[in-house]
Amino acid sequence: MSFRAWMSVITLVFIAVIIFFSRHELLHAWNLLETVNIWILFLLVPGQILVYYAGGEMIFSYLRAKKSIEKVSAPELARMSLEMNFVNHILPSGGVSGISYMTWRLGKYGVTAGRATMSQVVRFAVQFAALIVLIALSVIVITIDGNINRWMILMSSILVSGMVFAILGAIYLLGSPKRIQAFGNWLVRFVNGFVRKITFGKKRKVLHHGKVDTFFSEMHRDYIALKHEKGILLRPFLWAIVFTIADVALFMITFWALGVPVNPAPILIAYGVAALAGFFVVTPGGAGAYEAIMVAFLSVAGLSQGTAIAGIVLTRVILLLGTIILGYVFYQHALLKYGKHE
Repeated sequence: MSFRAWMSVITLVFIAVIIFFSRHELLHAWNLLETVNIWILFLLVPGQILVYYAGGEMIFSYLRAKKSIEKVSAPELARMSLEMNFVNHILPSGGVSGISYMTWRLGKYGVTAGRATMSQVVRFAVQFAALIVLIALSVIVITIDGNINRWMILMSSILVSGMVFAILGAIYLLGSPKRIQAFGNWLVRFVNGFVRKITFGKKRKVLHHGKVDTFFSEMHRDYIALKHEKGILLRPFLWAIVFTIADVALFMITFWALGVPVNPAPILIAYGVAALAGFFVVTPGGAGAYEAIMVAFLSVAGLSQGTAIAGIVLTRVILLLGTIILGYVFYQHALLKYGKHE
């Protein structure tokens, strides 16, 4: 079979896996539709479009500033962001699969692999920074409201600390040519060794030192340039703020449709904790674990467990279905359009 055929089959298999892991949530969400205000729930559609657009702008605003890409239409930008999200759902890998796909996709616009990857490192960094700022504000709001407890402080502290260490780790690695070269050499040895083991020695090399060195050298140069052009990060950071607020607003819309007023501050903190945990959960799209973490946190924050389950599960199922259905269509179109040239 051709490359496109194999990718189509693999994608369908992973979609089936996602549906299997989400079967209980799907059934529960179906039952909830009897009591929800459908007209309010329809606001999730423009809300999700805004989320995808803002997510894409975190990457494209950086690439435009570096003059690495020409003007891309808003629909195409949102579509590519949706495709990346779709790939991250069908291939759970802490975001690595989405980075690889987006690097391939951006390559069709003439963006080099190193620059494309750096744009996504920037996306993660500004997204973490936006979360840190918004979570700090949320803790202040909850404190003023008088509903804060030790568990919320602990989880917020762990979340912020984890994101700060991730950013510092990336800065430490990218800040030194020797460190990044050593990491590149280790990566080549590890990947090639792993491939040799799983193919029983039939395929000895998939990564080459020269290409990997060029890739990381370009990322290092971009990082050094960023140190002298910090203003370039302002637009991606502002879009990260929009992205986070819009993503959290999707849960607020569902609670509103259920007729339940909810303080957005605890939802934002729960969202951050679940999103961070999603990097380490191996189920597709974090199905099951993501919902459990958010429900548990909101229950600790004082929301009744039944209400928390209703709002979180219904939101997640609708967004998951939208991502899978539309994402699959656009993803397949991209494979048909560009895959034949691979």
